[in-house]
Amino acid sequence: MKIWQKETPFTAEDSLTKELFTESTLFFDIETTGFSSAHTQVYLIGCAARKGNLSCTTQFFAETSAEEKSILSAFLNLASQYQSLISFNGLGFDLPYLKERCACHELTETLDQFTHLDLYRVLSKFKKILKLTNLKQKSLEAFLNLQRDDRYSGGDLINIYQEYLKQPSEESCSLLKLHNYEDLLGMTKLLPLLSYPRLFEGQFEVFSYEKNNYQTYSHEHAIELILTLTLNHPLPKRFSFGRDNIYLTGFQNQAKLKIPIYQGELKYFYPNYKDYYYLPKEDRSIHKSVAFYVDKDFRTRAKAATCYSKKTGCFLPQFEEVITPYFKLEYHDKLTWFEMTEDFTDSLEQQKKYALHLLQYLL
Repeated sequence: MKIWQKETPFTAEDSLTKELFTESTLFFDIETTGFSSAHTQVYLIGCAARKGNLSCTTQFFAETSAEEKSILSAFLNLASQYQSLISFNGLGFDLPYLKERCACHELTETLDQFTHLDLYRVLSKFKKILKLTNLKQKSLEAFLNLQRDDRYSGGDLINIYQEYLKQPSEESCSLLKLHNYEDLLGMTKLLPLLSYPRLFEGQFEVFSYEKNNYQTYSHEHAIELILTLTLNHPLPKRFSFGRDNIYLTGFQNQAKLKIPIYQGELKYFYPNYKDYYYLPKEDRSIHKSVAFYVDKDFRTRAKAATCYSKKTGCFLPQFEEVITPYFKLEYHDKLTWFEMTEDFTDSLEQQKKYALHLLQYLL
């Protein structure tokens, strides 16, 4: 078994890397001879840890197939010194694979006892929002303009390792080592990407709101609400995303939500329609307690779709019943609206609640 170790200065300045890459955290990545843990083996396990101002990598390499148990034992011994693990698709592949190979060698493992952060799993919801072609680690590194010397995939390396077993060479060994090392290094540098999930989880404050008048593509007058958000963690790359006229942009410590404002008349539908009468001439409903004073020829029993009053004003859309009372254009509409009152514009708490609702809808 070969063991490669390397120390480099820990120079990260972003808040998320400082928060997550602590001395109790271990990054890990494995290289295997295939996907099936029952019929293949792990031949290289790489780890990255932090010691003060140093980033330290350790790689356990099986020079022969018989050394798989040795590198598994070495990894388990190292991991036992930490509290949390960070990986890229570790929950989907690396951990189940390692557990199966440990069972094959009758090695006792406690991998389920760690807290685990799987970067792939956390970022998987953000493919469309960040306009990524795929969610491979190298693609995410490219999104952040990170450079690699390694040009091989994990699949490419299987043949290189098989050739190494037949005829060991420094060249093959260097290629295997480099790929795993840069996977580890890349993972540590992907941590700033977690600022996007943190934004959508509500780690922001509303800085300001404003109404903006603009012209649509059809040259019609329109008005929108712009919510400016101050983010707890800076976004490393500028991004923009829209859905159903809700538009989000963000970069560094700021994001903006643009929401169309509906100006006009909407209906408030009473929930207990059996207690109301509908007045066709006036196109509204009144409670049965006062309907007694209206001639029978001018009132009918209200139905769910006719049991409403009307309100004119400025309204904001919502895709769930977040802020009440809410209004609709018609009874069966799924989209609801709430009036943009002073209670809303004067309340940062209400504005944040609404912003978080829109972010979840976009996601």
